[in-house]
This record gives sequence, structure tokens and C-alpha cells, in this order.
Amino acid sequence: MYIIKVGGGSQINLAGVVADLAELQEPYLVVLGANAARDALGVKLGIEKTELTSVSGYTSVYSDDDAIDLIMMAYAGLHNRRFVELCQRHNINAVGLSGLDGRLIQGERNRGIRVREGGKTLIKRDLSGKPRSVNGALLEMLITQGYRPVLSIPIIDEQGYAINSENDDIVSILQETLQADRIVQLIEAPGFLDDPDDPDSVVDLISANELKDREEQVKGRMKRKMLALRRLFNGGAKEVIIADGRTEHPVRDALAGKGTIIQ
Repeated sequence: MYIIKVGGGSQINLAGVVADLAELQEPYLVVLGANAARDALGVKLGIEKTELTSVSGYTSVYSDDDAIDLIMMAYAGLHNRRFVELCQRHNINAVGLSGLDGRLIQGERNRGIRVREGGKTLIKRDLSGKPRSVNGALLEMLITQGYRPVLSIPIIDEQGYAINSENDDIVSILQETLQADRIVQLIEAPGFLDDPDDPDSVVDLISANELKDREEQVKGRMKRKMLALRRLFNGGAKEVIIADGRTEHPVRDALAGKGTIIQ
């Protein structure tokens, strides 16, 4: 089976993604991002996004009650529903789920993020956390019956509360449970770029052994992505393809080897 992670940027060709998925013979599930939809909705509602950078250099979105409401509306709500609708129009029997449903993605709330502000180290606590386990029985039941799960945040914490989490981390914990043959990550770039400002600097092939060194070379959210990729391979991944989600046939191109292949 495949895990298809669809980025949440505004330029992702969702119609092209779904048209390609309709041709897939392999079973799969989708992990669906919606950051552009969240940000646009936040502007309409007057809710500003706040990002935190930990002392170790990892960047994440600060998640208070308003942020969780936005996630429920944008990720688990509008964006997921529209994607499922698009799937159904292509005769894909998709099922939209959040990590809350059936405790699909059980997480552990963060105890605090250490950040530097005004020359001081502070602990910021919010409604975010790490995924720790997957309701594999539920996913396997759906997939074997021919359904195609479409997963969105939020996930659920130890006390049953909705929390934010990184989709890269969710893909990692899904891989540990499902042991997918391939993982496809569709982004708003031609692949992994040696120079973030040069779209022609795509790295065609990366060894899994290189990921730690590359993690030390990058900053911000890309640093977190490199860490998540390392965890994927620690969880048994054999091949990850990072490819352009903006093309006419994003999934088809990725499976044909266009983009960056990590093995």
C-alpha cells in the first residue's frame, strides 16, 4: 500500500492529485494538509497565526483554543470535505477522518516548548503534541473493504482533547503501523532543493544515511521535515518520494520518479 501526503499549500493541484489517485491499483490512504485554507480562514475571522521557534531550531505553529477551532474548521472540516467530494466525483470511495475519530491518531500533549524571547529562555505550553499510536485496526478494516481514508488533524491527546500535530510526524507513526511500500509527499516545489531559492537545484536521489547531515544544514520548518524523514526510515520506510504537487499529474509523476527519491 501507499501513503500519499498532500501538502496544504494553495498551489497544490488537488484535481490532478485526485484524478491520478483514481487510476491507482494499489490501496492507499491520504494525509491531507490545509495550511493555506487555515490561514485564509484565520484572516476572515481575525485570528492571527503565531509561530514558535524552539531553542533547538525547530519551528511550529502556536496552538491555542482559537487555533484548534481553525484546524477543526479548515483541516477536518472544509478542506477535508471538499477533497472527499472531489474523490467521490472520481468514483473513489473516500472516507474523511480526523485523528479524533475512533481515536485514530492517539497523541501525547507537549509539556512545553523552550523558546528564546527577550534574551530569556521561556517555556511555552499550548494545545499541540506528538502522535504516539494509530488505530490500525480501523484503517485496515476500511482499506480492505475498498474505502480510501483521507486523514486530517487534529489528533487526540491522553485526556480526549483535540490537539495540533505535524503531518510529517503523523506520516511517520502511520508508517510504523502500516509499513507502506511507498510514501509520496507532494509539495509546492519540484522536489528537495539544494538551494531553497533555486528551483533548478532539485536533488534527484538522497540516501537515508544522508538525512542527519542535511538536517544540520537547514533551518525552520525544513529542519523539522528532515527529522521527520529520518524517523520514517527508522520506522521501516523503504522509499520516500518528494515531488511537485503543482503539476498536471502530481501522483503519476511522483511514482514515475520525478522529484527526489530517498532510499
